Amino acid sequence: MKLSSPEFGGMQDIPSKFTCQGEDINPPLHIEGAPEHTVSFVLIMDDPDSPTGTWDHWVVWNINPKTTDIAEHSKPGVEGMNTWPKHGYGGPCPGSGKHRYVFTLYALDTTLDLPTTATKKEVESEMEHHILEKAELIGLYEKS
Repeated sequence: MKLSSPEFGGMQDIPSKFTCQGEDINPPLHIEGAPEHTVSFVLIMDDPDSPTGTWDHWVVWNINPKTTDIAEHSKPGVEGMNTWPKHGYGGPCPGSGKHRYVFTLYALDTTLDLPTTATKKEVESEMEHHILEKAELIGLYEKS
């Protein structure tokens, strides 16, 4: 399975449009090669370089398994809480230096029955024994 974006490549800079210095909207993403028996996708975007510990920017589950493109500025599934804490996408906004932003897509053999108040930790716990495959896309961002 592969996760990509037409806006940036792996280990390349994320355009400012998709950050707190721009429109703060999610970038478009492309999914290919999902396992045949995928029932739903989970998408998590986080920043492992945050000085306060991994910062969760976007937690989405129950994305339709037929999805091949996640549109810019969209809500592709059920959105949970990020670290701010708020629902939905919160773009890259590092305090200092260049950070990595990891988009991880999980193909699951089930859907998740979670409230919209669920955090990344709760989503990860629920999907733990249901992951068929995962793919990552890492983008970079540093405030100008």
